[in-house]
Amino acid sequence: MVYALERKIAELAVERACVLASAVAASHQLGSVSKSDHSPVTVADFGAQGIIIGALQHAFPADPIVGEEESSFLRKDAALRDRVWSLVKDASRTSSAATTETIGVIESEEALMDYIDKGQFEGGSGIHRMWALDPIDGTKGFLRSGQYAVCLALIVDGVTVVGVIGCPNLLVDPADESRGRGVIFSSVIGEGAFARALGTMPESATSISMNKLTDTSAASFCESVEAGHSSHAQQAQIAAKLGITKPSVRMDSQAKYASISRGDGDIYLRLPVSATYEEKIWDHASGNLLVTEAGGIVSDMYGNPLNFTQGRTLRKNKGIVAACKELHPKVIAAVQAVLEG
Repeated sequence: MVYALERKIAELAVERACVLASAVAASHQLGSVSKSDHSPVTVADFGAQGIIIGALQHAFPADPIVGEEESSFLRKDAALRDRVWSLVKDASRTSSAATTETIGVIESEEALMDYIDKGQFEGGSGIHRMWALDPIDGTKGFLRSGQYAVCLALIVDGVTVVGVIGCPNLLVDPADESRGRGVIFSSVIGEGAFARALGTMPESATSISMNKLTDTSAASFCESVEAGHSSHAQQAQIAAKLGITKPSVRMDSQAKYASISRGDGDIYLRLPVSATYEEKIWDHASGNLLVTEAGGIVSDMYGNPLNFTQGRTLRKNKGIVAACKELHPKVIAAVQAVLEG
């Protein structure tokens, strides 16, 4: 199997980060601070980024990483730094000996901060291999006890080839709440999309696929919770053009990609509310591959493939449209009709 080792490392690292994030959520001591763009970051963001980059450096020391966070807050705040370091150590203790041998452990606070800062790679064209990491995608959802995701993707020559998404708060089976919450999704290019309950063996993963619909009126939307992330008004007009009457499911993070990939919903729209906004590659790399391998198409709102060769953002793309192959052209047509109107 191509990229078997990369997938294994990614799953183990994401799962360890999910353990940390779940512990922070259960403690209700989120340690939230505001970045320069006023977006929130928590101790879970810092800890998850350190854990995952530490694992990648242990297994693939030559690979650069495009990550969302950096350590300046921790270097200035000893109490915050100590809290993150304690969480990282606790999460590592839950790992089996085999996991620790495979992805290692972080040895010190200073090493933790150094690992976090290794996520500042700028990306761009001509890069053979790089990883895209969002340690807590949907931090606002995390803060409100909603949906969030730990997301990691390997990009080779501008193409996402491995994607792993951990969703600690997503139902294992939407039809059976007794099975609890916590799902890890994984995909490798050309090999399909898979899901399993967090904490179970990788061998227990089962194949997932999108709903195959031809009638748009039978579909349902999956949208961002935050109106600042996507134009809900335009999406309502698009829904009307497509004859969609089902209420939209709104959730934070790449859990939306995961949700439609296993058939919980059908269409994911993210239409920009600003002409200058550029999507970050770590917000879409994993989900892009997961949907594609589950039988769907992901593009921008003009039908163009997502371009991961432009640095840390998708500056060549505007908006996101994800749907099964049968519906995608119809959704793009409706999007264009609304935009032209």
